[in-house]
Amino acid sequence: MNIERENKKTGWIIAGFILGIVVSSIAFYIFPTGVTRAADEGKTVISANLQGPSFIADVVDKTSPAVVLVSTMVPSRASYEDPFFNDPFFKQFFGDSIPRDREQRYIQGMGSGFIISKDGYILTNEHVVSGSTGIEIFMAGSDKAIPAKLVGSDYELDLAVLKISVEKALPFLELGDSDSVRVGEWTIAIGNPQGLDHTVTVGVISAKGRPITVDNKQYKNLLQTDASINPGNSGGPLINGRGQVIGINTAVSASGQGIGFAIPTSTVKPVLDTLINNGKITHPWLGIYIQPMNQEIASRYNFSVNTGALVTSLVDGGPAGRAGIIQGDIIVEINKVRISNTEDLTSLISKTKPGDRAQITVNRKGKSLKIPVIIAERAR
Repeated sequence: MNIERENKKTGWIIAGFILGIVVSSIAFYIFPTGVTRAADEGKTVISANLQGPSFIADVVDKTSPAVVLVSTMVPSRASYEDPFFNDPFFKQFFGDSIPRDREQRYIQGMGSGFIISKDGYILTNEHVVSGSTGIEIFMAGSDKAIPAKLVGSDYELDLAVLKISVEKALPFLELGDSDSVRVGEWTIAIGNPQGLDHTVTVGVISAKGRPITVDNKQYKNLLQTDASINPGNSGGPLINGRGQVIGINTAVSASGQGIGFAIPTSTVKPVLDTLINNGKITHPWLGIYIQPMNQEIASRYNFSVNTGALVTSLVDGGPAGRAGIIQGDIIVEINKVRISNTEDLTSLISKTKPGDRAQITVNRKGKSLKIPVIIAERAR
């Protein structure tokens, strides 16, 4: 009798153990690693989207219809020589003074973009459409070219907005919050590298806030990803695991493999309406070249302060020069806000508008001077 009771008890223990494994396995599948849960009035609350084994494919299915190929025509002045005059017989008579015609030729460019509204607004890079006389859009699953109009662009931010006119509502992508993205999160890049439309690559966010320079264009705050980005990806979306755009694919490192960069949506969102409504963005400008102050520079040149922004040179006719700022001045305050480095200065100036009056405090040979400066608009 005791043996039978013990066998039953052991059976219940084994059954409970097996049931626990099954429940745990189901729970792991439904709530995979990285998805947090919290109790809310007795209910299970999922604070992140479910990410099963095919979540990347699901995101691609959801987002790729809004990704487009951007085709451009850029004029190129090239000399044209009639092959007729290449004949050596004619060269004996005409020599090198053979008449040559100049004809208008075009270079075809190609990049990516993505639709941001159901009525046909498209976001891409400025360098994708720069200098073009014609822009056409090709949507997923269609060989039909749709003419596009350039609504607005900005060289410095490398952003451009296009517009297409169609009779139906279009699929579009949501701009997510790039500031909340963490290093290590999944990213998906969709674009047209080498003209291969709707190519998908996957990686993670490798770093944030990267400054790089490409073809004299300075980027200050890029997302870095190891998702493969190649020529033709420019202007395409960098998407998170929830199907939101967190960046615009922009550049690939020529000196390293697996390093790509994207403009974060935190840069795009504040200027998007201005690009659409005004066609351009005005950039406030002091007309100075600066470098950060430090103890080494202060000791070497006998400066009395070791923080701030050192004015190394000025643009002729610029607002700072007209106001009386000179080379060697150290900018230590703007509108009573302390300047510790060059980033502080550029950040404060970027928040002003052309025509604003800024009270700039400089340290000049140990003396503090307050100089009012009228902020101007920087011409490209």
